[in-house]
Amino acid sequence: MPKISPFHIAIPVHNLEACRDFYKNILNCEEGRSSDHWVDFNFFGHQLVIHYKAKSTIENEEDASNPVDGKQVPIPHYGVVLPWETFKELARDLKQKNVAFVIEPYIRFEGLVGEQATMFFKDPSGNALEFKAFRDMNQLFAK
Repeated sequence: MPKISPFHIAIPVHNLEACRDFYKNILNCEEGRSSDHWVDFNFFGHQLVIHYKAKSTIENEEDASNPVDGKQVPIPHYGVVLPWETFKELARDLKQKNVAFVIEPYIRFEGLVGEQATMFFKDPSGNALEFKAFRDMNQLFAK
């Protein structure tokens, strides 16, 4: 697999300080530059920026989902693909920190092409995150 360039993603948060604490102390992301309305993080080697945006008044905006492998997967969502052992360590750490999972860590598509470990949870502003891992990284883009 070729060396991957870091991605950049900027997301809205309605509580900058609660989200700063979440990414820094729950996900253990190193904080970079910041201002009074945004904060950069090293998100597992990628650049994540949280930007303050007033909370939306649209009803059910945070409840959108699609069925995948018998679970309701929140959309939109973002995250990273981790090495298998790193995923297991993160899942244990998040459970110890009492993170409320939308979808508990489990093996999706077990025994099929694309088999993966996955978990979903939300940050304090309701942004959905998915972390996943493949035992065989060649399955990442398998059909």
